[in-house]
Amino acid sequence: MEQRPRFSLTSTVLDAPSAQELAVFYERLLGWPRREDEPDWVVLAPPDSGATLAFQDEPAYVRPVWPAGPDDPPMMLHLDIKVNDLDVASAYAVSLGATVADYQPQDDVRVHLDPVGHPFCLYL
Repeated sequence: MEQRPRFSLTSTVLDAPSAQELAVFYERLLGWPRREDEPDWVVLAPPDSGATLAFQDEPAYVRPVWPAGPDDPPMMLHLDIKVNDLDVASAYAVSLGATVADYQPQDDVRVHLDPVGHPFCLYL
């Protein structure tokens, strides 16, 4: 048996019709600065180090449906974002262009959809 090599998760990448436009949403939501900024590729980095959040143009992007039905394009992942006040954070996210999902499976978590449909959860 070979020794397992070291792995480090460095970034989560979200596809979007426009990396620049989706990056602006998350830049405002999280308050993270840009580490990389290309026309079709943006990386946001947390100020205290850690994994980054990146965005890339995907011309064939299809908006996911959450929760997905049998013939709907499903989400591939979602982001969990810890907040200190769920109601205030939810209102702020909506003011930036998010929508609150119709289906809310938990009382202490608020599911939102970003401007291109990626689900993200705000929680305490």
